[in-house]
Amino acid sequence: MKYATFIHQGQQLAGTLDPGRQTVQPLAFDMLTIIQKGPMFQGPVLPLSAVQLLAPIANPPHNVICVGKNYHEHLKEVSHTAPSGDSVPEYPIFFTKASTCIIGPNEPIILPTLLSQKIDYEAELAVIIGKRAKNISESNAAEYIFGYMIANDVTARDVQKRHQQWFLGKSLDGFLPTGPWIVTADEVNAHDLTIRCWVNQELRQQASTASMIFSIPKLLQTLTSGMTLEAGDIVITGTPAGVGMGFNPPRFLKNGDNIRIEISQLGILINPVVGA
Repeated sequence: MKYATFIHQGQQLAGTLDPGRQTVQPLAFDMLTIIQKGPMFQGPVLPLSAVQLLAPIANPPHNVICVGKNYHEHLKEVSHTAPSGDSVPEYPIFFTKASTCIIGPNEPIILPTLLSQKIDYEAELAVIIGKRAKNISESNAAEYIFGYMIANDVTARDVQKRHQQWFLGKSLDGFLPTGPWIVTADEVNAHDLTIRCWVNQELRQQASTASMIFSIPKLLQTLTSGMTLEAGDIVITGTPAGVGMGFNPPRFLKNGDNIRIEISQLGILINPVVGA
């Protein structure tokens, strides 16, 4: 099943979505309540053209949890930026993005030109937690996953370097486009999805989630060892090679660019890039 958050006639709603029929069925609850309690149908079916899609989850319980350096080829392309080079991490690398940076499909990524001149994109698979999770194992991790969606971990590389950590440079307003909807876990083989990212008409990133260094079950097992995840939490799982800073010379985003991310079975996420 596919779930979306949207605006219809000035009202924010959540509902089930049928891309084939191009319709949405409004539900009685917001997305976080749906994840916890399940759907309760309310109101007539609407044409998709009559609504504006929003970020599926704009207010997760915690900061968005992110994973760094989780694809081998991405390790190689960024090896010049860190003393560790392209060595494979022994344990998953976690950091967070403030949830206030979440935006939805077709919303503009606004370049903070007074703050940064090196804005980058990172196409990623996002995992949506379905119920409270603590001390789970790799073998039962799937029981705690509600679904999946597309995310773009936009990053100000110069801010990241300036402050010698990742939080601020990745948490600027509008720096996490998500959507266009959530696909429930029963419809997705998350261990072999193809991720593609185009900037304008140029294919920049293409890889399979099968190439992750640390699998989704391993990530969730590691995270919940002593830390509690809640229903509606978002975990983004790392980006493959092809980011702007990986080119020589680097190819950062500029006013007028258009980013299109496609993950098989999950749809397409499009966001324009505009100057401040």
